[in-house]
Amino acid sequence: MRKIFVPAEQIVGDVIFVRGEDVTHMRDVLRMKPGNSVVASCGRGTNYLCEITSVGDDEIKLSVKNEEPDIAELPVKISLYQSLPKSDKLELVIQKAVELGAAEVIPVRSARSVVKLDAAKAEKKHIRWQKIAEGASKQAGRGEICEVLPVMDFDGAVKKASESECILIPYELSEDYEGLKSIQRSIESGAKSIAVFIGPEGGFERSEVEAVVDAGGRAISLGHRILRTETAAIAVLAHIMFVVEMYNKTK
Repeated sequence: MRKIFVPAEQIVGDVIFVRGEDVTHMRDVLRMKPGNSVVASCGRGTNYLCEITSVGDDEIKLSVKNEEPDIAELPVKISLYQSLPKSDKLELVIQKAVELGAAEVIPVRSARSVVKLDAAKAEKKHIRWQKIAEGASKQAGRGEICEVLPVMDFDGAVKKASESECILIPYELSEDYEGLKSIQRSIESGAKSIAVFIGPEGGFERSEVEAVVDAGGRAISLGHRILRTETAAIAVLAHIMFVVEMYNKTK
């Protein structure tokens, strides 16, 4: 069933008002009509099972038929600190990060990032990246829209990540092949937040890795092969999602 997100203020009792771009998409692209069913969410852990009652030029009204808890969100907040990659790779990373359950993606300027964005370009990119996250959140049936933060410098990213209970930084020179197991131990001990740093095409400078470790992080190896930046992000997030889902299933 099609799922949409609506601001909480557009839910009034058993009536939900859909406005903005979703109206055009539902009416003109999906050809939805009164009587069709749709799931609405305001990102607060509840799904509203609705029926369309009217379709207008700038507003669609829904009637709430039932409510149920949203089970699509992971019980652990995953923050991906992705160093700016070349070309449009970040768009792919954002899309897949959303599908794999990331709560937020933070683009990071690291020492070896080739891409250099001035303030104007960074703002334009940020708007596009957030739209990609919104679209991916809807497609994946998420209960919340993954947030893409504005581009951060490395020091700021480390400071923010230090608030997480588990911090990982895959590093090609690390010999810690047991590092990924620390995710399971963190989950079992009750951790509710995990931060992951992914380097750009040229990898991290040693000083950057040391900064993350000094902030409480752990430098880990992803194996004997060198992964592309986009592959590394997907690999780590997939592992985290699997561990979290399996642990909570067997509790």
